[in-house]
Amino acid sequence: MNTESKKILIVEDDFNFGNILKDYLILHDYYVDLAKNGIEGYEKFKREIYDICILDVMMPYKDGFSLAKEIREKNEEIPLIFLTAKTLKEDVLRGFKIGADDYLTKPFDSEVLLAKIKAILNRKNFIDVPETENYQFDIGRFKFNSKLRFLNIDGNKPIRLSPKENQLLKLLAIHVNDLLPREIALNKIWRDNNYFTSRSMDVYIAKLRKYLKYDSNVEILNIHGEGFRLVISK
Repeated sequence: MNTESKKILIVEDDFNFGNILKDYLILHDYYVDLAKNGIEGYEKFKREIYDICILDVMMPYKDGFSLAKEIREKNEEIPLIFLTAKTLKEDVLRGFKIGADDYLTKPFDSEVLLAKIKAILNRKNFIDVPETENYQFDIGRFKFNSKLRFLNIDGNKPIRLSPKENQLLKLLAIHVNDLLPREIALNKIWRDNNYFTSRSMDVYIAKLRKYLKYDSNVEILNIHGEGFRLVISK
């Protein structure tokens, strides 16, 4: 992957640690901006265009979760990596509900962070590739256009899905009334199959269920230990 034009925003209140990360990533040909708290980080984000944001969770003035929500309101697609000193399940799930792409627990190896950045940016490029196959699906009373990322029911104003919601619903629609194996979805959309990506997918399944609940004949079933099935009753 060509990193020449890739720009990273790091928001980290530990000045020394933040500068170590910044210098390391600059050595690997990334452009890097460093902010020392959430308020400064958001101001930088509004002024510049970044390819990925790395956010510390525990910060003064504005924590990483609050900052991530504000970033998501302006850009729902930019990848986010959270840095945290603790691995509480509640914090991990909270981060994924906001839209985190990955988590790193301090202390961590800088090479691991670099590998995650490359994987996420490669995955984003993969997801953004235009598709030439079928992109229009009838899901009960819903019309789903995966090219526009639109989902609407009975001709009402469409919901615009996030990229991951869109990819996941498309895979379910392709496998309608059949099993979508969990590992296929994880490897195709998240490009990895581990505890964190699996929990992230569960969050997106829950979001899709909320969208589809307005048609009682449409349901996403959890097939324990195997995957999911989009069921459309006649």
